[in-house]
Amino acid sequence: MSVPSELRYTKDHEWVKVEGNQATIGITHYAQESLGDIVYLDIETIGENLSSGEVFGVVEAVKTVADLFMPIDGQVIEFNEELINAPELVNSDPYKSGWIIKIQLSAENQESTLLEAEDYRKIIQEG
Repeated sequence: MSVPSELRYTKDHEWVKVEGNQATIGITHYAQESLGDIVYLDIETIGENLSSGEVFGVVEAVKTVADLFMPIDGQVIEFNEELINAPELVNSDPYKSGWIIKIQLSAENQESTLLEAEDYRKIIQEG
């Protein structure tokens, strides 16, 4: 199962890529596989400042509907609009073209609160 080492992770199966004072967020390969075929994403938090743990959107799959949680504090500045017409990108390429949102970080060094790839691998192996 793919767990890129350059990303950080949450126990809720989101991944984070921090670049300067912005971060890109998506769901992990494990999460998309658990959800099944994704058919819709509802992100209505553009422009909002959210804290870690708050819901930033909803993902709808054939099997279920699940909340998406902010992994770190920040302002939602962009939604991957390709997902409007092609939500299956989250399934086929969760770490690249299937990213979900970009945020402006509200503080520096927040990624230190997130899991390293090796720690996340242990969590999904314990299942």
